[in-house]
Amino acid sequence: MSSFCRFRSRGTLIWPVFLSDVPAKVVVIDTSNYYPFRDGAITEVDNGKPESVWVSEQIGRPITKAWNAVLADTLSDRGKPAGTPGRIAIPVAGDDANAKATAFRLVDATGFDARDAGTLAESWRQQPGTPGYCTELTLNELKAALVAADRRRAPENREALVKAFTAVGAKFTHDEIVARNRAVTA
Repeated sequence: MSSFCRFRSRGTLIWPVFLSDVPAKVVVIDTSNYYPFRDGAITEVDNGKPESVWVSEQIGRPITKAWNAVLADTLSDRGKPAGTPGRIAIPVAGDDANAKATAFRLVDATGFDARDAGTLAESWRQQPGTPGYCTELTLNELKAALVAADRRRAPENREALVKAFTAVGAKFTHDEIVARNRAVTA
């Protein structure tokens, strides 16, 4: 079940209730990604609202966006100690400096470099269909990818990638998925 679907239980948003007893100082990190074929259409997001802004509104809490732009296998197998050449970077976006600092420390603890991706409103730059999404880039490469992101092309790129990855008989290795993401979003 997707992260977006978990917000609802028989049509009712469940996360605001779940988070109601959590102190406001607790950092909430959004790791989700919006895929209309899986999550159903969200008109506001389809009309350009960054999905993390939408999520924050739905749960009634400020959030920080991180870990959404790497594959599960990347997280489990490709973390490296700080200072290792070629260490993969993960974008972190948010509006609260303290929450972002927490996310930065956690990203580092999981074996990745953290790249400041700007505010939550700018988090679209790390979403599916952008050059920084599932492309396993170093810190400097990720910086350039975030700058190069094209908001208009991102949904088109996302849909082209979904079509390729879900085609009948399609089988891609981890490295082929990364390479395909790089090629389509460049």
